[in-house]
Amino acid sequence: MYELDCYDVLRAIFERRSIRRYKPDKVDWNIIMKLLDAARWAPSSKNRQPWEFIVVDDREKIKLIAEAKGEDWIADVPLIIVAISDLNVSPVYHMSDTAMALHNISLAAMKYGLGTCWIGIYEFERIKRELDIPNNKVLVGALAVGYPDEKPATRPRKSVAMIAYHNKYGNSIRT
Repeated sequence: MYELDCYDVLRAIFERRSIRRYKPDKVDWNIIMKLLDAARWAPSSKNRQPWEFIVVDDREKIKLIAEAKGEDWIADVPLIIVAISDLNVSPVYHMSDTAMALHNISLAAMKYGLGTCWIGIYEFERIKRELDIPNNKVLVGALAVGYPDEKPATRPRKSVAMIAYHNKYGNSIRT
């Protein structure tokens, strides 16, 4: 169990940005293990924990993911964590459970000065083949991980009043 320190979860939530430019520095394996540990503590339906992860630092495999996704920036990422789930373990909620585990990684990464960006690769067959992901597993998505080489601006967010209601849809919430 980790001791709580001065790192603030709300700060991570409010300051996290999608990073698409990274320094070439490798991420230390001990930090990668801490990120994976954070993932396994995500909530899941009935505690089924349907997720599994593939840590990809092989340059050729990263380039393949970039090519399959059609996004050049991915080719320069130092590390990608690919998330897969097992719908036999959690037939209804495997996707959302696994996405929450990836988000835990995204928030935990900030503690170590790392940036992340969601890579939407849901069920890309070529990536499944190249990473030897079994047919009975679902490719959910991935996170680019590395030391940021950019500081994206804060983008506007909708107000709470625009996205939340009280007791029923359409009943404006007081802010």
